[in-house]
Amino acid sequence: MSATDDWPELRYEDWADTCATLHLWTQVVGKIRLACAPWVNHWWHVPLYVTSRGLTTMTMPYEGRGFEITFDFLAHRLFIACSDGAAESFALRPMSVAAFYAETVARLKKLGIGLEIWTMPVEIPDAIAFEDDQIHAAYDADMAQRFWRAVLSAHHLFTEFRGRFIGKVSPVHFFWGSFDLAVTRFSGKTAPPHPGAPNLALRVAREAYSHEVSSCGFWPGNGGFGKAAFYAYAYPQPPGFGDRGVEPPGAYFDNALGEFILPYDDARQSPDPAAAVLAFLQTSYEAAAATAHWDRPALER
Repeated sequence: MSATDDWPELRYEDWADTCATLHLWTQVVGKIRLACAPWVNHWWHVPLYVTSRGLTTMTMPYEGRGFEITFDFLAHRLFIACSDGAAESFALRPMSVAAFYAETVARLKKLGIGLEIWTMPVEIPDAIAFEDDQIHAAYDADMAQRFWRAVLSAHHLFTEFRGRFIGKVSPVHFFWGSFDLAVTRFSGKTAPPHPGAPNLALRVAREAYSHEVSSCGFWPGNGGFGKAAFYAYAYPQPPGFGDRGVEPPGAYFDNALGEFILPYDDARQSPDPAAAVLAFLQTSYEAAAATAHWDRPALER
């Protein structure tokens, strides 16, 4: 893989074990962010954010100081940096979730940061507490970097797409619970109470979907689809949503998932991957906005 490959091959079968482990490592760091960050509507205070080297919590407050935790997928290290100049880091390498959790907590304590978090993973079946998980321990550095490069490319396009909307819209953020990059547009109308989702507290789902949305994102192989893909959905799903045509060729509505899907390989192998992804984001949004009768002139730039 070229060091500047914006659309690297990312076959899920090549990194499924690393994906599962990294998903849980990001949950450890995400739970720390959840414990420290001030509340923001729709759980926008909990995600991670894409950087030019990996994923970060951004700055979090702790007893008068600020600190942030960053996954660096170029140096393959976890960095913890404090506003007073103190810092700690350790190598990302094959290690169990239990070992990663213990190392992260130990480094935080060296920096004078003592936190208590709920150590059960969320949004995954058969969860094992962080401190007890000796099963997930894979880390393929090349595949981890490929994952980040794919997410980085998606982030650039999601940010461009986000800028076309003047209504309420989420940041482009990486949810460690579901392990995906997402951006969400809001019509301004309230939504019916969400019925809930597997392995997710009902109150979490209802806060996230309190208002009508058109949301899109990128799974790096998880998400119930089994391979890397871009997705788009509406909540509540309006009648006729799945019947609308979307672009580019290869994109389609998956009835089992209830979402539009553009396989990552279809996008990366197209003559212009960026144009293909932007077309998918735009046309899937138009499917939601048209069938749910959004006030598009008031919401779009």
